[in-house]
Amino acid sequence: MPGRIYYVYLMVNKTNTVVYTGVTNNLRRRVFEHKNKLVKGFTSKYNVNKLVYFEETEDVSTAIFREKQIKGWLRIKKIKLIQTRNQGFKDLSEYWYD
Repeated sequence: MPGRIYYVYLMVNKTNTVVYTGVTNNLRRRVFEHKNKLVKGFTSKYNVNKLVYFEETEDVSTAIFREKQIKGWLRIKKIKLIQTRNQGFKDLSEYWYD
């Protein structure tokens, strides 16, 4: 679909020890779902609720490929990716829902 943006994103728990990688076409909605545990699964089980990294693309196939690529990495490599843009692991969605 022309003009649509897809996001590959990484979220972590409070102590930055659990990393989740996902893909979505609506980042704000998806992060809200994770933060409020609206979808049962990995993120709700491990309290993953802090958005620390994301990439954008207009191509859904590219987004899915990138998500699978990152999911295949060791945790340390995911941490290094996050640190390329977010050294302090700040929650990038901190002020989205005020």
